[in-house]
Amino acid sequence: MIAKSSSLARRVAVASAIGTTIEWYDFFIYGTAAAVVFAPQFFPQVSPFAGTLASFATFAVGFIARPLGGVVVGPFGDRIGRKSTLVWCLFLMGLSTFGIGVLPNYASIGLWAPLLLVSFRFIQGFALGGEWGGAVLMSVEHAPESRRGLFGSFVALGLPAGIILSNLVFLVVSSAVTPDQFARWAWRIPFVASAVLVAVRLFVRLNLAESPVFAEVQRAQSQKRKPVVDVLRTHGRTVFLAAASYLGISATGYLVIVYFVSYATRILGFPLGSTLALLQVAAIVFAASIVYFANNADRIGKLRVMRWGCAGLILASLLFFPLIDTKSLGLAALSLCFMLLVQGSYIGPQAAVFAEAFPASVRYSGASLSITMGTIFGGAIAPLLATALYGATGNSWPITMYAVVLSAISWMCSLHLKDSE
Repeated sequence: MIAKSSSLARRVAVASAIGTTIEWYDFFIYGTAAAVVFAPQFFPQVSPFAGTLASFATFAVGFIARPLGGVVVGPFGDRIGRKSTLVWCLFLMGLSTFGIGVLPNYASIGLWAPLLLVSFRFIQGFALGGEWGGAVLMSVEHAPESRRGLFGSFVALGLPAGIILSNLVFLVVSSAVTPDQFARWAWRIPFVASAVLVAVRLFVRLNLAESPVFAEVQRAQSQKRKPVVDVLRTHGRTVFLAAASYLGISATGYLVIVYFVSYATRILGFPLGSTLALLQVAAIVFAASIVYFANNADRIGKLRVMRWGCAGLILASLLFFPLIDTKSLGLAALSLCFMLLVQGSYIGPQAAVFAEAFPASVRYSGASLSITMGTIFGGAIAPLLATALYGATGNSWPITMYAVVLSAISWMCSLHLKDSE
């Protein structure tokens, strides 16, 4: 019986990782496109600098929508189940990504182009905000109690896997066509391909069993009518501290994943292919570190490992841009790998820590609110703010100080989080 339960837990964890990988693929191809092609495609009426700012502003819209997705979708996950909620989020994400791929540009439909782009991006963020909590809970609630960190990390693996997949697709497409062809039409291929991936996601999600923890909540008829209100009233401090502990990770994560592409190609003069290849290498390190730290966190303490990650992030933030600014590909690779290695020590046990911080009846809402609030005040504005800071000063030190301060705040807040149940 125990072997059967462990086998089911592994199958659910792997399925959740596959589904989440594709969700992050959809989300990250937007970030790469925002850094490389959206400015001339959808904001040609302004200067290149203003166009880049506008592109990153639309990128931020997805993060602004994430808390709304967590607030709206979370209660459904707490009332009707984790599995059904994930399927609906799947459709929203896939359809919005495909919509971006076939969206006419500014030259074709004028102001409607950026307006529709923002709308599709909002739907992407809404879907991802609702999806994360469900994927985490499906993995953690199926897992043996002593292995929740490891099994929860499978969902976190979707993050680096999504980076690798999205960058790989962009790398292949950009290498197969001329720069002019890529800028005019080939950038759409990664978005349109999402239509095929919808079928994969649907198959994966529909073949998952419902969480046994939620099934017990249903049997006991202990679902909350207003889980968001209940979790904020009874566990508001935990939501705040968990979200704040994620600020630095979220901000530096999107400085690496999104802003680095723009910074390296536009400011440092790195070729796009080399830039994406650097991210691929760093993402592999990220994936390995997630599994390593999650596995060890089950033995030595999940929250303790998360705190180490927050502390290490202060040093990584201090070194990140100075190493990249040398314009050495080797040092840039070292900087990226060190940053994502440190991030893995937080991200690995995060899923289990956030899930276990809340009772089952409000767990979907609590975990979703924590991750999305941390993201909107961290990652959502990081590429936009970094672009503005560099534009105002002409150097990266203000961005470094911004990252260091957020990392220090996260570390201090992580110290006040209580050990999970």
